[in-house]
Amino acid sequence: MTGSTGDTRSRIQQVALGLFTEQGYEKTSLREIAEQLGVTKAALYYHFKSKDDIVDSFVSDRLARLDELIDWAMQQPADTAGRRATLQRYAEEFFDSGGQAVMRFFEQNPTVTRKLSSGQMIRERLLRIADALAGPDPSPNDQLRATLALFAVHGSLFALRRPDLSTEQRQRLALEVAYELLDGIGTTSTPEPGADR
Repeated sequence: MTGSTGDTRSRIQQVALGLFTEQGYEKTSLREIAEQLGVTKAALYYHFKSKDDIVDSFVSDRLARLDELIDWAMQQPADTAGRRATLQRYAEEFFDSGGQAVMRFFEQNPTVTRKLSSGQMIRERLLRIADALAGPDPSPNDQLRATLALFAVHGSLFALRRPDLSTEQRQRLALEVAYELLDGIGTTSTPEPGADR
């Protein structure tokens, strides 16, 4: 394996992420990752001591990007344009190859999500983005709209089971549905608990 240490680390993450998603985290060994990379297990150990270390590394990278997005989102106006801008930026982050790969990993390996703290950290960041979309002091309806708008982006990977859709088409469709939800924020009142409909 040639290249810089950063390139090597990134290549290990990509190969491991692919194997974890295809075969499952539990069924993938460090030996298989090393073989796929064409290196010895000792060379792999130089960068990562365990599979958990590999997962923590690619999740840490994703968390850093989400933290930047959250900081930026909190500076946006709490109006339709601000919400749309935040979700657009999130969708761009999500639909890049790294974002999709990490979410597919967690989708295919739910036990890892529960076992490793990194899964919970991703979930917490997503809830913070939903809070930013909902705005200050949101009603329950608005909290739900904001969260479902975020899930529209995620769900497009799994709900749109059409291989002929490009990533750009998938992103555009996800944002169309998400914007419908976001645009309803602040437009309806919440019924009183126990009120008949």
